[in-house]
Amino acid sequence: MNVLFLCTANSCRSILSEAVFNHLAPAGIRAYSAGSQPKGEVHPLSLKTLARAGIATDGLYSKSSDEHQDLAPDFVITVCDKAAGEACPVFFGPAVKAHWGLADPSEYRGSPEEIEAAFDATLDRISTRVQAFLALPLGTMGSEQLRAELALIGTL
Repeated sequence: MNVLFLCTANSCRSILSEAVFNHLAPAGIRAYSAGSQPKGEVHPLSLKTLARAGIATDGLYSKSSDEHQDLAPDFVITVCDKAAGEACPVFFGPAVKAHWGLADPSEYRGSPEEIEAAFDATLDRISTRVQAFLALPLGTMGSEQLRAELALIGTL
């Protein structure tokens, strides 16, 4: 089973989601990430935040959704924050889609400690959502029920 996390720049939220998901997921479930307008590099605080949490960062890089044309994901989850006026990428296909909007921690303004705290808070929210996703009885749920559950998870 494949999960694709999409965002705008693929440097913070979708990268954090990919890493947390792969850290927590059992064998046979894998996450990927991409962006509609990738920055070309992972934000350094994303990597630092993951390292502090003991989550591997090997293989993480900022990439376009074009790179996953042949992936055929089972789930596509957008993590951009529509309230921030971002153009959230759209993935067409049979995948179950959900939106888990998150504010971009790299846009937070404050002291270095406050900015790190914003990254930590984002990571915590993603972890909560991923744990809820992984607790779902995926094999017994229809696509409509999955969409409804994923929408609820996006409010956590």
